[in-house]
Amino acid sequence: MQRASPRLEKLFRWRRLDVAGLELLTLSVEADGVVIRGQCIDAGPVAFAVWHEWSLDARWRSRTVRLIVTEDVDRQLQIERVGEARWRVDGRDRPDLDGCEEVDLSFTPICNGIALRRTELDINGSFELTALYVRLPDLFIAPSRQKYLRTGACAYRYVDLGVSAGFEAALQVDEDRMVQHYEGLFERF
Repeated sequence: MQRASPRLEKLFRWRRLDVAGLELLTLSVEADGVVIRGQCIDAGPVAFAVWHEWSLDARWRSRTVRLIVTEDVDRQLQIERVGEARWRVDGRDRPDLDGCEEVDLSFTPICNGIALRRTELDINGSFELTALYVRLPDLFIAPSRQKYLRTGACAYRYVDLGVSAGFEAALQVDEDRMVQHYEGLFERF
């Protein structure tokens, strides 16, 4: 059976600003949701590559996220939403992640765009969410509280209140709220 072509497909390219690295990502908006596929190379002190694929529903909420991380060997991870804010990782229920509203992968700014699409904010408005945070390359997983403050028409401030508490960064986004510049970390080209 042939799959219907996407209604809209966009290509994103980000370069790392803190270490040598880049990401190529396609985002396909389809009738029943969104499919994201990306490939990243991080040439920092612990070099690795990662392939990731997301399935999001029509409200831009993650249904599944699959990762293949290549360092010395390939390691895989699959995350699946099994309730409003319940998750399964590699086929096992993870009650320690109950309450996580969205997935945040440490190596890609697409997560910020997904989070920002959750709500319409006035300038100086803010929202918080608990993310299912995945750090690479070690695949550390934990709940992490995050805050977004809208500071301008296409500007936000990201504040980590969880795993990396105290970290803050300015985000410049496009009209679809996808990151163009992430202070100190990523830049779209």
